[in-house]
Amino acid sequence: MARSRATVAGLLADAGPEQLARGEWPDGRVPSLRRVLVDLIEEYARHVGHADLIRESVDGLTGEDPPR
Repeated sequence: MARSRATVAGLLADAGPEQLARGEWPDGRVPSLRRVLVDLIEEYARHVGHADLIRESVDGLTGEDPPR
């Protein structure tokens, strides 16, 4: 995590979030760093949601905070 955070911080400091990535998508477009980061956040949130559904099916509790 530390290396990833340092890499992103360095990229943002160098050229900001609108700089283009080194690679390209299959259709030839090149995403910006902003787009890559937003896509990563979206994918992470999707997986967290899946994990929450599994947890709810196991313990039967729903919502953010279980009752005390």
